[in-house]
Amino acid sequence: MKNFDVLIAGGGPVGLLLACELGLQGVSVGVLEQLEDPHTLLKAGWMGMRHVNVSSVQALYRRGLLGQIRSTTLMTVRSEGSASVAAGEGNQAAKKAFVGHFAGIPLNPEKIHLENDPYLMDGPSMTGGMFNLEGIERVLEARAKELGVTVIRGTTVDRFEEEENEVRVFAGEQVFQGKWLVGCDGGRSFVRRAAGFEFVGTEAEFTGFTAEVEIKDPEKLAPGFNLTDHGMYAYGPGPGKISVMDFDGGAFDRSQPITLDLLQKLLRRNSGTNVTLTAVHVATSYTDRAKQAVTYRKKRILLAGDAAHIHPPLGGQGLNTGIGDAINLGWKLSAVIKGCAPDALLDTYTTERHPAAEWTLRWTRAQVNLIRPVPHSQAIASIIRDLINTQDGATYFAEKLYGLSWRYSLPGQHPLIGRVAPDFEFADGTRLGVKQQSGKAIFLDFTQSGWIGDLCSSYSGYLEYSGDVAKDTRGIQAMVIRPDGVVSWASDSLPDHAEVESALAGWGIVPG
Repeated sequence: MKNFDVLIAGGGPVGLLLACELGLQGVSVGVLEQLEDPHTLLKAGWMGMRHVNVSSVQALYRRGLLGQIRSTTLMTVRSEGSASVAAGEGNQAAKKAFVGHFAGIPLNPEKIHLENDPYLMDGPSMTGGMFNLEGIERVLEARAKELGVTVIRGTTVDRFEEEENEVRVFAGEQVFQGKWLVGCDGGRSFVRRAAGFEFVGTEAEFTGFTAEVEIKDPEKLAPGFNLTDHGMYAYGPGPGKISVMDFDGGAFDRSQPITLDLLQKLLRRNSGTNVTLTAVHVATSYTDRAKQAVTYRKKRILLAGDAAHIHPPLGGQGLNTGIGDAINLGWKLSAVIKGCAPDALLDTYTTERHPAAEWTLRWTRAQVNLIRPVPHSQAIASIIRDLINTQDGATYFAEKLYGLSWRYSLPGQHPLIGRVAPDFEFADGTRLGVKQQSGKAIFLDFTQSGWIGDLCSSYSGYLEYSGDVAKDTRGIQAMVIRPDGVVSWASDSLPDHAEVESALAGWGIVPG
């Protein structure tokens, strides 16, 4: 029997990132992944491209993984305008970039203005883009192994038994034992179903298809997203890349093969042309089912990523929501395992992350409503199109797509509390993101008060004190930044002993 602190079912990007977070804290982790070969056509090339927003890029940057992932992905497309606009430097670069869409309605980068947010700072993590799943997983798996994580491929979880202080997992003839089990095993999660998590939401209205094909007469298709009387189709980027959303009530049997005849029929109906397909290289389907677990924890079983929430891939929020889960859960679970925090800290995983996924479900349902081929939806879509083409409208949708507007509901009045900390640049040219690679919390003290450092020393196992001088503090005197980059306390005035002691006691870790 193999023993670990944490067993993770599922070795996709969410499971591997969670394993990295735990391994960084010295927690022993076993990742059980059913695929023997990580390479699949659905994760490679264009089919594997996923939108990674600024919030997720910041998370990868804080762990020193961003450069590797960018260089490994096959087709990175940077949202060039986001950094320059956020810094108030204009948006000329953004005019050349496609920065996202809402229900197939593209955002005009010239209309996006983020400079009114005083806490957005230009820097290496202020660009999102399209990243390749295979490349992301390759980098994360290598990093996990460097941190001592055991990744076991070709292993399918058959059942598990939960006891008071451990979980025993059975996979064929293999038996694994852990203190905790985390289901990161996708939308059809075995862990979620076997543990009896309640999974609620809305059923499918359409079936979507994405494919790489050969087209005899591609000139008949309009490039980009196209809303039609039957649903929506998209052509590109590049030749032979198509997507179709067909409002069939989700009736397509996804266990059946996706044939050339089916794709041609659906593409013709949705495009209103007699376009001819001559070959299908790879194809996949999805629906707009939108559901999430009522809670993400049942005793020693936890859920993250698609195992906790499913929705259609409209606007590319799925991977981003899963990355947020892993970053939030990792430091909390490791702190509980190491005795640095009470068990109740894990309950905040649900209270903080459940609303995030709930928002994602609403965001995608709203897009389905606009795409629905009925007059009422088409009327609303025309109004949204007008709103998106205004400066305020484009900025609003960009903030949502980039993940810049999300804020956890944490105690305190400062506007930074609950948000990701700005990536301050220090006098020596280093940045806050580099300081966060250790995975520890940081007490950022711009007052350079020695007594604050002394108070922080009792939390040295999980918190670092920084009294470095920043080039631009945005008026902030001091702040506590959790390991996930979220500000739990901040002050624009010189804090006293009582404030600092309260800030140190309020973010979830006990001294010692």
